Amino acid sequence: MKNILTVAFAALAMLFAGCSKWNGEHHDISTYVSPPAHPISDAAPLCGSIKGTMLAGKTYILGCDVTINAGDTLIIQPGVTIYADRTAKSGVIVQGTLLSLGTRTNPITFTVKGVKKTDAVGVNSVTDSAYYGFWKGIMGGPSCPLMVFKWTHIDFAGAAYGTAGAAVGQVAKTSFSMLFQNYKGVFVFEDSWLYGATDDAMRISNGKIAVFRSTFEKCGPAGGDCVNVKGGTVGTMAYNFFIGTATNAQKASNKGAPVGSSETNIVMYNGTFVSCGWRSSADLKGANINYEEGASGMFYNNVNVNCRVGFRVVGNPPADFANLKYGYNFNYGDNLHSLQNIYPLGNNTQPQPTDIPTPSSFLPANYALGDPISVASVTPLIGANNPMFVNFPLPIPSGTNAIDYSAIGNFDFHLQASSPLRGKGYTAVVPLIVVPIDPNYGLTEATPPGADLGCYQFNGTGNQH
Repeated sequence: MKNILTVAFAALAMLFAGCSKWNGEHHDISTYVSPPAHPISDAAPLCGSIKGTMLAGKTYILGCDVTINAGDTLIIQPGVTIYADRTAKSGVIVQGTLLSLGTRTNPITFTVKGVKKTDAVGVNSVTDSAYYGFWKGIMGGPSCPLMVFKWTHIDFAGAAYGTAGAAVGQVAKTSFSMLFQNYKGVFVFEDSWLYGATDDAMRISNGKIAVFRSTFEKCGPAGGDCVNVKGGTVGTMAYNFFIGTATNAQKASNKGAPVGSSETNIVMYNGTFVSCGWRSSADLKGANINYEEGASGMFYNNVNVNCRVGFRVVGNPPADFANLKYGYNFNYGDNLHSLQNIYPLGNNTQPQPTDIPTPSSFLPANYALGDPISVASVTPLIGANNPMFVNFPLPIPSGTNAIDYSAIGNFDFHLQASSPLRGKGYTAVVPLIVVPIDPNYGLTEATPPGADLGCYQFNGTGNQH
């Protein structure tokens, strides 16, 4: 018996020693920072298949198209700059996982060398570098399970995919700056920037998405939507800022939903839209928020400033009217076209008593959805309800038009203390969060709806740009 007890105590001692060793080596696995897996060298331009880690603060060159193969992962650490080759019009094909993990103090930048932004008021779109498409952009294939962009700049993309299109099931002329198309996959774009495009800046053919607190400028020269989600896409867009889009800024459609996917269901709240929709070559297109063709969801607390038309619910082919809710949205215009289309001509946007301006203050008693709104009805609204941004000229100065304001430049769209947007928000909106909440592999923060209208909250929350 003594021998048995001795063996037992010895075994227990070994067990506790093993536990102590485990605790000593792995006591805080939640904060343990592993060394970079397969560090990627910056010594030569990259081409072909890539995986591993782009190291913090380094500069990489895409010498040709690069591919993250299915099952592989590319991690981009804070402060990385990635230059795409202008001659090759390089792009990133993503069949695996892409994690672009910038920070506020050390953002990541995808761009091209030697190209400058031309953000002067009234710059000609024909000569504006934003619409050239110097590189292809980010091309997600159907097998891509996860794309995450945090504090990341995507600049000057939109070149035609060419032969790379076949790798992601697209024709050669496709030129979306960003593409995601896996209805079982996750796409996150938060606290990031997208500047310039030649067609859709962000095409989500299907997927689970979160687009939060981001900034979009100059999306499309004469067509293309900014954030365009199609059949089988579910999620939330919130606290985003848009200026100078060609057509829709945030568009939801159930067109092309793959077998087995959900109906498109997008919650949109606290967006700010300035001078959007004016470069569209088709007069009946939208400008800011657009629901159509079976899409459901909700949109609240949004701000429309001098966009070509107001928030748009399409009747042909119709959005899912029964499952679409909205209200507490703000419209400002200092031109007749914007004001006569607060409720867009020929569409089905239902005036809400919580809208600003109050519909009953300018619509005739016999108004029917999609009816034209007379000049006399909206003339008193010209320049009324100025949102009072910190630094942006409203009413627009004589000699310029809304279309001339397509970039942020030195403007500041935060709110003054006396802004009529303050305290008008509806805070009971429930975000549709279908992505992980995670500092690396998902959405860092699902900011709830704000007490103020638009993307900039007076208390400093919301959009952080």
